[in-house]
Amino acid sequence: MDTPVRERLGIVLSTVADADIREFLEFGQLAERLGYDAVLVSEGRGDALAASQAIAAVTSHVRVGTNIANIYYRHPFLCAATARTVSDLSGGRLMLGLGMSHRQMLASLGIDMGDARTKLRDYVDYVRRALAGEVRRGMLSSLPSRHPVPIYVAGNTVESAAVAGALGDGLMPYVTPRSHLPLLLDAARTAAAAAGRDPAVFRCCLSIPTFVSADEDAARSAARYNLAYFAQLPNYRRQWRRAGYGTAMDAVKATLERGQRRDAARQIPDELVEEVCVFGTPERCRAQLAAFRAAGVDLPLLAVSPVDEARDSATRGALHALAPAS
Repeated sequence: MDTPVRERLGIVLSTVADADIREFLEFGQLAERLGYDAVLVSEGRGDALAASQAIAAVTSHVRVGTNIANIYYRHPFLCAATARTVSDLSGGRLMLGLGMSHRQMLASLGIDMGDARTKLRDYVDYVRRALAGEVRRGMLSSLPSRHPVPIYVAGNTVESAAVAGALGDGLMPYVTPRSHLPLLLDAARTAAAAAGRDPAVFRCCLSIPTFVSADEDAARSAARYNLAYFAQLPNYRRQWRRAGYGTAMDAVKATLERGQRRDAARQIPDELVEEVCVFGTPERCRAQLAAFRAAGVDLPLLAVSPVDEARDSATRGALHALAPAS
């Protein structure tokens, strides 16, 4: 009898939320004990690579990494050097997710995004070459990484997915409807084949907003409110428009412009919540995770948000409730 393939599962911790790095260390250790495959960190108000290094220091075998590291925050030489350090210290456990963030958020820091897709392509190519020791700059020539560092590229459009396929080891989209994932993965694998790379080894790592609760209505409501938060950013609204939710996004945008996020949440369609989130009882959440895997996700990541409780207790509860089967 064939041995069943173990389903991979990870968690992403958010530096957007008000969390202490010591909580991240606790959650990383707990995830490792419970059998999770990866603990990744998003980059909002904190340094995702530094947090990944800290988690690696208190764990022994779970993979660590970024979901994503912002390409506008670091020169690619430094990004590769830091990634090499984290990979070395962790014994080759680093997954490096790279992405380009949002134009208005960068502008608030005085950063001009410019031609973002060209920047993404050039940045990923530089980091990839630097990790291979191929960047020659005299005394600042890059050193090759002792361990392979898989690079995952954020992409919610077919164009960005093509960058991931041509240069990366995997795609790292976010709040992407399940029905839209095959289109992105096809674009990525087509680009991989065109670049002479094997598309069969290309992977997809997806962070999924997760709301675990026995009260399904409360979980759905929390998920709607969460999606209304992300709907404030044009990139996500455009992604949902492309997936067929244009009319809803018109209404959501108009409501958000009046500063009414809670009203905007009520206009998020049930179908969009079903396509983007994992919510409800643990049994229902597991079934939803299976649907994401069927759509092409190799490594789902739980991005846990609370349902009528504190974020830290919600994270602990979700880690226990959805722990991978041994």
